[in-house]
Formats: sequence, structure tokens, C-alpha cells
Amino acid sequence: MRRLLPLLAGLLLLATACTAAPDPDPKPRGERWLPKPGLAWQWQLSGRLDPTVDVPVYDIDGFDHPASAVADLHRRGRKVICYLSTGAWEDFRPDADRFPKAVLGEGNGWKGERWLDIRRTDVLEPLMAARLDMCRTKGFDAVEPDNMDGYLNRTGFPLTAADQLRYNRLIARLAHDRGLAVGLKNDLDQIPQLLPDFDFAVNEQCAQYTECDRLAPFVAAGKAVFHVEYELKTAEFCPQARELGLSSMLKRYELGAWRQAC
Repeated sequence: MRRLLPLLAGLLLLATACTAAPDPDPKPRGERWLPKPGLAWQWQLSGRLDPTVDVPVYDIDGFDHPASAVADLHRRGRKVICYLSTGAWEDFRPDADRFPKAVLGEGNGWKGERWLDIRRTDVLEPLMAARLDMCRTKGFDAVEPDNMDGYLNRTGFPLTAADQLRYNRLIARLAHDRGLAVGLKNDLDQIPQLLPDFDFAVNEQCAQYTECDRLAPFVAAGKAVFHVEYELKTAEFCPQARELGLSSMLKRYELGAWRQAC
């Protein structure tokens, strides 16, 4: 009888597979987009979404846009990145009241936002997991987690580089578990340690602060670097950006639809 049990179990599993409903998860685990250097992109976080920019990659706010907007961009041949703030609390998000006051620190310079105590992964992990579930459910291909360098700022908490590494790797793991690519936002000092954990980088103003060379490891590893400047002219940063293999453009601080690509 024991010899028959594995056979019977196998037949039962086969029958179940034939009658089970399809997996509703649009992003199966283990399958994710891996953006290569040089891809043009659009980054729009404010104003009415303009889906007509002829680029292969869009980065848009994960909360502000429904699944239908993501699907529309997919129909237009775009990959779509889900912008989320993972290192700071925002009072205007629908889940804002789920964050206990104990994890809210100093303001980060933007209205209604405060740094998070990233040491409290017991509190933050389920909250961030829920946000990433939202990105996956809406059909996004990747996530841009913002405010990932709190340890370099006055957060109100004694955060260390080790705290930041631990938290950033947690966010990367949560994204990968959901089949999402994940980008390292700024945090240039920790690129050597975090390069294996992240699929691409997103950077603001590396040319203005003479830091773009520090992003070279991503390009050397075959991973895209999506880069913007705000205060320079394209002639001042595009030649170096092209030489380094960055995906660069000029944007205004409000990150509306306007862009000027290299």
C-alpha cells in the first residue's frame, strides 16, 4: 500500500491542476524585468498623466494611478515602474493612519512627509509588503522605493549605515518576492554593497554634484541608471551621461509631464 501512495498522490495533484482556477497573480514570483543601460524613460509624479511620450519606460506614482493606467501604458509598449516612498511617511497616503507615531521622525523637507525609523522592521515590513502587493496587483513591472538614504539625514533617529543596508535589502527582497524589479534610489555611498540586491538605479542630480562616476558599477553590471537633473542645461550633463551609459533627462522639480532628454 505504501508504494501506491505516491502514485495516488500524483494522480490527485494532476487532477487538481487540470481543474484549478488560473493563478490571479499577474506577476508570478521569479519572473521580473531587468532593464538594461541606455533605455530612455519618462518620470511623471504630478499632473495628469501623459501616456504619449515615445519612450520604453515610464515611472509613475503607485498610489495615484489605477491598474487601467498601467495596462494602457503596457498596450503602448512601455514597461512601468511603481513609485513609492519606503523611507518616509506621507500624511496624504490612504494608509497613513496605519503608521504608529513611534516610527515617525523629523520632516524630510517635503510638506506632509517625515522620516521613518527604518530600524523598526517589525512595524514597517508588513506595511511595505502591502504597498508592494498593490504595485504587483496593478500590474507594474518594477518599483522605485524613495527616501532610501535616511541614515545620511537628520531623521530624529540614530540610524547607521548598517541599519540602512538591512532595510534596503529588505525592500529589495520584498519586491523580488513579488516578481518586481527594484531600483536603488540615490544612496550612492552604499552602491558597492547593494549592487547585487538591486536591478537598476534611479538618481537625481549626480551631474550637479559631480557624482555620476559613482553609478558606473550599475552600468558595468548591465543594469540601467535612470537619471535626472533639474538645474543644469542638457549641454552641461548630457555628454558625460552618454559616455557613462546613463539614461538621462532634464526635468522640473514638480516632475510633471515636461521633459528634455539627452
